[in-house]
Amino acid sequence: MPAAGFSVSASAGSEFDAKITPIVIISCFMAATGGLMFGYDVGISGGVTSMDDFLIKFFPEVYRRKHETTESNYCKYDNQGLQLFTSSLYLAGLTATFFASYTTRNLGRRLTMLIAGVFFIVGVILNGAAQDLPMLIVGRILLGCGVGFANQAVPLFLSEIAPTRIRGGLNILFQLNVTIGILFASLVNYGTDKIHPWGWRLSLSLAGIPALLLTVGALLVVDTPNSLIERGRLEEGKAVLKKIRGTENVEPEYNEILEASRIAHQVKHPFRNLLQRRNRPQLIIAIFLQIFQQFTGINAIMFYAPVLFNTLGFKSDAALYSAVITGAVNVLSTVVSIYSVDRVGRRVLLLEAGVQMFLSQVVIAVVLGLKVSDHSDNLGRGYAIFVVLMVCTFVSSFAWSWGPLGWLIPSETFPLETRSAGQSVTVCVNLLFTFVIAQAFLSMLCHLKYGIFAFFSAWVVVMSVFVLFFLPETKNVPIEEMAEKVWKQHWFWKRFIADDGDKTNGADGAVKLARP
Repeated sequence: MPAAGFSVSASAGSEFDAKITPIVIISCFMAATGGLMFGYDVGISGGVTSMDDFLIKFFPEVYRRKHETTESNYCKYDNQGLQLFTSSLYLAGLTATFFASYTTRNLGRRLTMLIAGVFFIVGVILNGAAQDLPMLIVGRILLGCGVGFANQAVPLFLSEIAPTRIRGGLNILFQLNVTIGILFASLVNYGTDKIHPWGWRLSLSLAGIPALLLTVGALLVVDTPNSLIERGRLEEGKAVLKKIRGTENVEPEYNEILEASRIAHQVKHPFRNLLQRRNRPQLIIAIFLQIFQQFTGINAIMFYAPVLFNTLGFKSDAALYSAVITGAVNVLSTVVSIYSVDRVGRRVLLLEAGVQMFLSQVVIAVVLGLKVSDHSDNLGRGYAIFVVLMVCTFVSSFAWSWGPLGWLIPSETFPLETRSAGQSVTVCVNLLFTFVIAQAFLSMLCHLKYGIFAFFSAWVVVMSVFVLFFLPETKNVPIEEMAEKVWKQHWFWKRFIADDGDKTNGADGAVKLARP
């Protein structure tokens, strides 16, 4: 099939001939199935932990409290073991991401995605066949290893293979697949909840579908030119670059990648180099974006949506149905981000979403404070629908802002010499705080009650102020030109970027030569 598309040029900078070729689209779709697996894992756990058959087998104490009228509505699911079932995946992913950093840099993005797929498949088998809690947890740990490897490799793969002008939109395919995975999981839970006593096994086993898609996709796609050139396979890298750009005129982009690779090879200790002054802006931005993404409260809702709706007085079917609605809103809103991120920019989406998330969470806190007490549920049909509407309002704003952009911005801002290490830190921080929220949410819900939404809304204010003053716009800027066109132009971060006259620090291999 002949390449078709439009030429892609860097904004106010180097022009690279690049068409949106079929191989780019196919490769990005296949790679983004890692997001599908991640999303399914996020969505399936909340539904499974609300199923009576699952609780009877693994958490009988929670099952007893769930059906006990004397227990506080907010505390029925407060159990550290139950939270560990959800959070162990993210703790394992946190550890695995450091190994994934090595494989991403030395073995390539493609092979790292393949390793992730294998971890996913083995974890799915153990979860689906689990006979006791240890077997269940081991399966979740292996799934977590897959998450660590996939979240390390997929965003880098997408950022490096996509033409500059549509890099944001294609990268968000990862997040779109996360939302589709969550929706798919909610639909599966809605159906399997009626299958007794093994419906939960089917829910966990169907994760094998996205796991297989990721594994097959990793076998079919090509590695990125950046990765091939970085590993010394220059001719192969140039050939792939011609193939994915749909043109023979790739010399300007090839030379820029080659120069970035030359600089990268001078860096002997990429993690140590991350701490250098010239790399602090990217590192600080990446770390804070991951912390803030989790403290929006989104994962508390997506992990435990059925549990949360049960707590608010919804019946089991209604809780799962409401989770399906929020999942659908999540998918549709992520499509909005794909369309708008390279048009209106990253900052506009984040700031608008901050206002929307803050208002919706405050309204939810007020309604729950007035209508839901410890031992009685006064939510009528009208208020119940209103709460779901407000949750959907919150989810939609997150889905076109902090959800995809929390991954996109770090993956496109680190220079090649620290990109793999930077992505590793990004994934590590994300999974660390995902683990914290997953492990603590049900206990926080028990103690803070409706105040938990006020807690998260306060964080939304903090993160919006951070975006307003400290996050530069990266729309339409080539990856290898971020230092010159973004960081050196920012009112605050420009003081950290090395001047053109700086020399290479031979002691630790850190590079301080700006590209001419």
